[in-house]
Amino acid sequence: MGETVGKTDPMVKKKSNDMKQSKNIFVKAGRAIASFFKWIGNDIKEIGVTFKEGDWKTRISFLIMGFGSVMRGAVLKGIALFILEAAFIAYMVLFGVGYLKKLPTLGTVETHFNDLGVRVYGDNSFLILLYGLLTIIFIIIFIFSWRVNVRVNRNEEIILKNGKKLPSNAKTFKSLFDENFDKTLLALPVLGVSLFTMLPIIFMICVAFTNYDYTHQSPTKLFTWVGFDNFVNMFSTATDGYGSTFMGVLGWTLIWAFFATFLNYFLGMAVALLINKKGVKFKKLWRTILVLTIAIPQFVSLLYVSKMFAVDGIINKFLLAHGWIDKAIPFWTNGTYARILIIIINLWIGIPYLMLIATGLLMNIPEDLYESARIDGANKFQMFMKITLPYMLFVTGPYLLTQFTGNLNNFNVIYLLTGGGPTSTTLTGGAGKTDLLVTWLYKMTVDKTDYKTAAVIGIMVFLVTAIISLVVYNIIPSVKDEEGFQ
Repeated sequence: MGETVGKTDPMVKKKSNDMKQSKNIFVKAGRAIASFFKWIGNDIKEIGVTFKEGDWKTRISFLIMGFGSVMRGAVLKGIALFILEAAFIAYMVLFGVGYLKKLPTLGTVETHFNDLGVRVYGDNSFLILLYGLLTIIFIIIFIFSWRVNVRVNRNEEIILKNGKKLPSNAKTFKSLFDENFDKTLLALPVLGVSLFTMLPIIFMICVAFTNYDYTHQSPTKLFTWVGFDNFVNMFSTATDGYGSTFMGVLGWTLIWAFFATFLNYFLGMAVALLINKKGVKFKKLWRTILVLTIAIPQFVSLLYVSKMFAVDGIINKFLLAHGWIDKAIPFWTNGTYARILIIIINLWIGIPYLMLIATGLLMNIPEDLYESARIDGANKFQMFMKITLPYMLFVTGPYLLTQFTGNLNNFNVIYLLTGGGPTSTTLTGGAGKTDLLVTWLYKMTVDKTDYKTAAVIGIMVFLVTAIISLVVYNIIPSVKDEEGFQ
């Protein structure tokens, strides 16, 4: 009893540290939210001060962007702001307001035939949603530009009040390619990301709250908002719900990602250790043979392998010819066989990548560590568990995380081998026994034309991936202990 006084159980200490870490995450999140609202408050206050203390040029600039800059001689800057405002107003008058007004209903006039039998197109729900969201993005960009306009006026007034001169137009233009080159360089990429990345994501999220499917196809049919009905249906266990199918596909997705990541990781490491072992000859030859599986396109190799294991494929014919089996093995028509075979075939694809990565990392482990361990009497297994594996996990922790999240969305292997099959009466929505969430989403989009359900699945894929990534990222050694191997 006396020996345990003053000592702490490691498990209790670890649990306490984990609780503290979880608490710190919530504390940081709370502080970030508080800082955001504080920043908003300070920004609004600065706008009020600018209007109150500013001259008539600044106050007019609140309505006509760039007016103050032009009047003070900063013509180039002022014209740029004015053109931006004029372009925004023109867009809103010609297109934006119309789409924005129809956004709450996604259209009310259906396509129909008139008395002469001519088709008259009505509202297009797809375009209303797309351009409505685009208009909202443009409004946000304009608000940001307007805020820049206000700040520019305040800075110009301060410069003039201090008895200094404003930069000339030529100097302002040259600054776009000198000290402000970062802003010039990032302007188009930021606009591109907003239009071609953010807009499709927001559009997909919005589709999940509509009834957009094959019976509501634009422009002939309208679709409208349905709230959370699609999410309720996704988790419903009723006859027409996807609850059991979603849980089944999600479960297999997680199982697949786990084995596809960690089996490849440890077996790839084992192959690297075997090839790098002293006394092994023709090391370059073995590495070259393994790398050949990477060089061959997956589209070719996986389709070929899928044919090999078909009922009438070369594998079954070989086994039948030698009398090892009485009837063909249903590799792809039996769900359990198909899942096991997919994991095994993925080893053939994934091990060479890990072998190459592990080879480079193993060469960087100091030999002194192994020498010290041998002197202390450690065997090879102990050296692997205490030196090799911790080092590998520390260095490759972020890589493991990206591999796991990548395998959650590994479309190629599943679709090229089985197409998500075999089908099952217990699964609905066209899902098969080997379907991942991402391949099921593809089927919902292409085969079923059920965009609303596909959008819900897409959101679920994002949530699963994000939650796993955030949790794992905060527990991997390279993040928790950055100084551990320095």
